[in-house]
Amino acid sequence: MLARSSSSSLRLQFTSLLPASRTWTRTCSFSISSPTVSTRLPKKLAPCLNPTKALDPSIRLKFFPSKATSPFTSPYSSTRILPYLVHQTRQLNTMSSVKEYSLFCLENPLLDIQAQGDQALLDKYGLKPNDAILAEEKHIPLYEDLLNNYDAKLIAGGAAQNSARGAQYILPPNSVVYVGGAGDDKYSAILHDAVKAAGLRVEYRVDPKEKTGRCGAIITGHNRSLCTDLGAANHYDLDHLKKPEIWKLVENAEVYYVGGFHFTVCPPAIMELAKQAAKNNKPFVLSLSAPFIPQFFKDPVDASAPYWDYIIGNETEAAAYAESHNLPSKEPKDVAKHLANLPKENKQRKRIAIITQGTDPTLVAIQGEDDIKEFPVHAIETEKINDTNGAGDAFAGGLLAGILQGKPLETSIDMGQWLARLSIQELGPSYPFPKQTYQAA
Repeated sequence: MLARSSSSSLRLQFTSLLPASRTWTRTCSFSISSPTVSTRLPKKLAPCLNPTKALDPSIRLKFFPSKATSPFTSPYSSTRILPYLVHQTRQLNTMSSVKEYSLFCLENPLLDIQAQGDQALLDKYGLKPNDAILAEEKHIPLYEDLLNNYDAKLIAGGAAQNSARGAQYILPPNSVVYVGGAGDDKYSAILHDAVKAAGLRVEYRVDPKEKTGRCGAIITGHNRSLCTDLGAANHYDLDHLKKPEIWKLVENAEVYYVGGFHFTVCPPAIMELAKQAAKNNKPFVLSLSAPFIPQFFKDPVDASAPYWDYIIGNETEAAAYAESHNLPSKEPKDVAKHLANLPKENKQRKRIAIITQGTDPTLVAIQGEDDIKEFPVHAIETEKINDTNGAGDAFAGGLLAGILQGKPLETSIDMGQWLARLSIQELGPSYPFPKQTYQAA
């Protein structure tokens, strides 16, 4: 406790580090006339410490002497103590510091229609128990069949939309916006209801001539047969992204995430986001999404590579990339190091390559560093695992939340693994409700 004999002024200076490494500093002065200044002092300073008038419990206060004002006297000794200037540095690591719609996501929205089925249902549509295909004409009636005749679960799907929902699950309300193509039909209405329930803002390009993309999932035991009709998701275009009201969201964002499946739809939109990120020194995160993306869409993938700040893939996707690029090794560690050290447009950020390996440790390579970091996954009892289909999407969602909050890399990886662990205990790429709060392993 500090005491003083008369009132005087104390100066306060504090700095906040914003996501794009911009900083602001404010200095204010006020008078203290009370004869005792106790641990309640921070509450006195709250209006200056925090523009929201509420003292953030995570604030770390540092006191240091200043000759700018007269000294205090300590009641515990006769030593005269110089007054203290309170210097508070606030990292972007609290929920309250995430501004609205600061994560911008792009890919192909789908309505996932999931139901428990049997071999007869698979045979009816010529499907295999554990497979993933694009729908042909004979498969189109499947979606109505699942909706009308089965206890179907409806999920706002598409890999990046799953990740966007995952990030929003962790972040404060109104943190994430997602764009892609959808139709103007009942499937779109159902999809809007699903994303609204998840708290995700969506700005779809509406195509009245095309049906909203759908993915029918027939679950038989531990097997899952996926049949996807991309529909309107396959018709997204750059004009929608450049619309003033959408581009304003792009400019407002602090982190950009693109799912690799969008390379099959509109590579120019990916490049616009990538260049916007590099120009403004904001993180651009890309997922390889599936082995066929680096195999059959090699040129647009390579065109975007200089703009990657984070590149995410699993071991199968890493091997497919290595094969399509004739790398000498398909080992995940070697591929991760190769990806991390590709030429880079924005030299202000080191690229980080992340390779997940199922139950094996997640691998991380950082541009210019020889060592490969390994992060063991969160352990889980086998009997708690329900569906691993959305684990990779959930990992990306948790990682994105950590990046947006300015967390250390290790924490962001852990957040991804934590969310993936939650997801695999649900049916489909879902997250438990009521919401759980992230806790470090």
